[in-house]
Amino acid sequence: MTDPDTESEQASIREARLWRDNGWTARVIKNDDDDGWAVAMTPDGQVEPALVGPWTMGRDKKNPKPLDTSAFNTLVKTAAEFVRRHEQQLHATLHQEMVITHKGDRVSVTLDIQPDEDNPSAILRATGAAGDVLGESRVSPGFKLTRASASAWAEKEFSPQAVRV
Repeated sequence: MTDPDTESEQASIREARLWRDNGWTARVIKNDDDDGWAVAMTPDGQVEPALVGPWTMGRDKKNPKPLDTSAFNTLVKTAAEFVRRHEQQLHATLHQEMVITHKGDRVSVTLDIQPDEDNPSAILRATGAAGDVLGESRVSPGFKLTRASASAWAEKEFSPQAVRV
């Protein structure tokens, strides 16, 4: 059996233009658009970089500044934050929620979109304050959840046939 600590040490690379550690790889690359350099940050297990940004020129103004521990740690923090924000934005796009009042009670109306290249779908659901499902309907992923659409659905007693795409 392989010791995980030894395995991660073997996977670590600390070179001037390539640094791998803590689940990330930083690769300093030539910027195709000009004479400068860029750094690509790729999470372990991914093929495409999560973030590519400009990199500092070295003292000779021709070659890139070498990577070091401090720069790598800053790059990891920046790239991880970028990925986290992207995931939050994606979640916000795929899961929307709004609270309306229906017959004097607070009702949570959610739209959950299931992305799929071949057959995307979405579920519209109304839930009462006690957690009871008041209604549920399959809708187009393009359905716009607004206060007006949620209220109109509530006026029809959350009937699946009452939802307009």
